[in-house]
Amino acid sequence: MHIRYDSFSPCHKTPFGCVQKREPCHMEIWVPKTCPTTGVYLVLNNHTEGETLRLLYTHLYEQDTHRVFVFRFSLKKTGLYLYHFEVEEAHTSFRLFRKGLHDTHLEEGGFWQLTCYEDHFDTPIDAKGGVMYQIFPDRFHRVGSCDLTDKLTPFLLHADTADCPMFLPDATGEIQNHDFFGGNLKGIEEKLPYLKQLGITWLYLNPIHMAYSNHRYDVADYKRVDPMLGTTADFVSLCNTAHGLGIHILLDGVFSHTGSDSIYFDKKLRFGNGACSNPHSPYRSWYHFEEYPTRYESWWGVPTLPAVDEMNPYFLDYIIRNEDSVVAHWLNLGADGFRLDVADELPDPFIRMLRDKVKEIKPDGLVVGEVWEDASNKISYGKRKTYFSNSELDAVMNYPFRSAILDFVSGADGGRHFYTTVMTIAENYPKPVLDCLMNSLSTHDTPRAITLLGDPFEGTKEEKASRTMTPTQKEEAEKALRMAAFLQFTLPGMPCIYYGDEIGMEGYEDPLNRRYYPWNNPGEDLFFFFAALSRLKQSHPALRYGDIQFEKAEKGQLIFSRRFEQETITVYVNNSHSLEIKGENNLFLYGGYVSNGIIFLSKLGFCCIKH
Repeated sequence: MHIRYDSFSPCHKTPFGCVQKREPCHMEIWVPKTCPTTGVYLVLNNHTEGETLRLLYTHLYEQDTHRVFVFRFSLKKTGLYLYHFEVEEAHTSFRLFRKGLHDTHLEEGGFWQLTCYEDHFDTPIDAKGGVMYQIFPDRFHRVGSCDLTDKLTPFLLHADTADCPMFLPDATGEIQNHDFFGGNLKGIEEKLPYLKQLGITWLYLNPIHMAYSNHRYDVADYKRVDPMLGTTADFVSLCNTAHGLGIHILLDGVFSHTGSDSIYFDKKLRFGNGACSNPHSPYRSWYHFEEYPTRYESWWGVPTLPAVDEMNPYFLDYIIRNEDSVVAHWLNLGADGFRLDVADELPDPFIRMLRDKVKEIKPDGLVVGEVWEDASNKISYGKRKTYFSNSELDAVMNYPFRSAILDFVSGADGGRHFYTTVMTIAENYPKPVLDCLMNSLSTHDTPRAITLLGDPFEGTKEEKASRTMTPTQKEEAEKALRMAAFLQFTLPGMPCIYYGDEIGMEGYEDPLNRRYYPWNNPGEDLFFFFAALSRLKQSHPALRYGDIQFEKAEKGQLIFSRRFEQETITVYVNNSHSLEIKGENNLFLYGGYVSNGIIFLSKLGFCCIKH
């Protein structure tokens, strides 16, 4: 006896994936006539509300050798629903669970997932299928001299932008992250035409607020631009120029902790009114001291990053609720949204309040969360997160797609894992979220993609710091990167280029992936390829808003389609030794250019576009 139910098939479930609150949902369970079934129940466990719904089928019909039990329902409460079926016979009953993506199993297996989200929830139209660029501000471009007057000391300023970032610990065993190259906001503004030529519509900046370190995740003053980066006027000018070119600005929001060397904590007694230097400080209640002032809670036990109580009312006022809160301050200066650092460690109510504030000031503002796993069912510190069911995030950093792409292109996966990852995310994420996922191949927290694809060396950091690919390795790695980028741009979401990936910058884990951009080595061929992908993405609604369906995902070959309204784009990728990839028109073309509605690249990948 084999009972059929496939949540991916419109014969068994519509709509595909998530549902909005009160949206009609249709399910069909196909039970062989040989099974003496008297009834079927759908059991939905709302893991957000802690409630269980047990629904009896609404009607029944016969189809060849099967009896089809039909469920028609809508959900009145948002939440993450994990569901299975109960099949009753005359004298017994059994449960039906999920087996893999498409099959069923009796009494063992997994649950199906159904996320129900608010019916009024949507994401910014300009983010759906946009093209993002990530900049580590100190390492991109400098115009003029650096104002070092108020720069937190000690620090080191490299004289040569070709230097390797410092990565060795000091005499006390600490890695200070206090070496700088002097990239600044004026430098970013000067290169905006370059980004426009690349096709960028969103610019994500790692932290720009005042801080001690070069990564600036140890915030010293939330409302002040780091003096080495420039001034408030420089930021306003950057936003105005970017907006004039159709580019939005996304800032890094670091709200789970501050720096110990900050106006809020003041461990070094530099500012005079922080929680550590003054027990009556207005910021005292932000922090939890186990033994004042020497022992306190910190982010992952790092003493330079004291943790804050995000739900402290004074912290909420300062960050979100006040008229000139941190969120309001930057949005009113010209920012278009925030990427939330370590979103898993922020309370759900905090994230919801922050997004509500962003939308109040800028209805088309964007809020992206740093989440490394499937964000729809994420459990953090023993609690199920409600990013989507509670309308908290517009999107997340989509690391699952990154892993799937790199595994496929490197040959570690023949396509089945790629298919499973992509379709699982597509099923589990609300469509408005799926359309603006931040799809990166490299970030400031990961080795660069071209390095992983060309020279995945397992050595010491000292060895990696001086290691570069041979010309042969680099040539092959660029071919692989083109295929990876091709997939990055044709999948649902917003492709994000980490600065320098578009010219083949190399680098292992941080800070080796945070070198200064080599403006004297432009890598034009690769740049123009990324620019062509941007034009392809922006020119076709199917690639920006379309659904996704697979025809093939095995033996190193992928065929999938993106459809929106009257446009269909079919994507063909061949990472196998076979020269044949069967699909419409059987096209076999090499190169690295866009022509006549079809994009081609070596090691074979192309799109066919139909209207």
